Amino acid sequence: MHQQKLDYITVETLFHENEKRLKLQLITGKGSFEKKIVEKDLHRPGLALAGFTDLFTFHRVQVCGNTEGLYLSELSREDRLKSLRKVFAFDIPCVVVTSEEDIVPEFLEVANEHGISVFHTPYATTKLVQLLGEYLDEKFAPRIYVHGSMVDVYGIGVLITGRSGIGKSEVALDLVARGHRLIADDVVTVCHRAGGVLFGMVNETLKHHMEIRGLGIIDIHAIFGIRGIRKIKRVEVQVELVDWDASQKYERLGIEDMTTEILGEPVPLVRLPIYPGKNISMIVEVMALNQLLRMYGYNAALAFNNQLTDMINQKTRHEDDLMDHLRE
Repeated sequence: MHQQKLDYITVETLFHENEKRLKLQLITGKGSFEKKIVEKDLHRPGLALAGFTDLFTFHRVQVCGNTEGLYLSELSREDRLKSLRKVFAFDIPCVVVTSEEDIVPEFLEVANEHGISVFHTPYATTKLVQLLGEYLDEKFAPRIYVHGSMVDVYGIGVLITGRSGIGKSEVALDLVARGHRLIADDVVTVCHRAGGVLFGMVNETLKHHMEIRGLGIIDIHAIFGIRGIRKIKRVEVQVELVDWDASQKYERLGIEDMTTEILGEPVPLVRLPIYPGKNISMIVEVMALNQLLRMYGYNAALAFNNQLTDMINQKTRHEDDLMDHLRE
């Protein structure tokens, strides 16, 4: 596993990756396209425009909406220039304007003076902050690259790991053939999102290609169509394929839950010993359904154990009653 965290993205990257999604329009020059965005958080520069810059987090993407636009429109041209020049004197990466009202001409004039790119979007400020915040949160989220496969099985994100050549891709292929959806093969990008949620994503280089030893490279999308693939899914359980070893003790009842840790978050772990003739794909399907039951509050192993305990207790009480009767 190789862990990585993005240090920055450029303004140019932000623009090109969100131009269509956020309907961004460049309304100044490209002066700050090479500047680095180093934080996922956004900032509203209302107080800075009003003159208070002691707590101005200028290194963040600035979002100006109707509030900032209305404030500037009520100032004289001289005061607008003074306010804007004070703000744009900071090393701001870029500004996104969401106001539907006309942008005061001084805003673009001063932005061009300082070489700061300004974008406009038709989205309301609240919507823009939500969408752009999600994008930046995903960009700056810690991530790890796992050697394995990931499949959406009955709505459960199953991360399949194991030694090289043990058959991870073959299991994933069989699951796709059974109607499930491939997220990634060979290299799974696992991203840590807010709230302690882990997401597995397709590798943009490999996409949905798969290497099957003896067959070669195959394209899951081309063979199975859109129903056979998915770009992203929450990691809900890890299945580790291990070679069968008769000297080892494997879980028989499933009462004690095993977990592993990915990016500091606990993930349920199922360790499956494999040997010729064992139907791993079917077991993974049943495991996914069993995980769904657990999510809904039903644990088959515990229920069975409780049932056995009740039977033993009832038998013990019956024997005690019988002994008491014989003593009488």
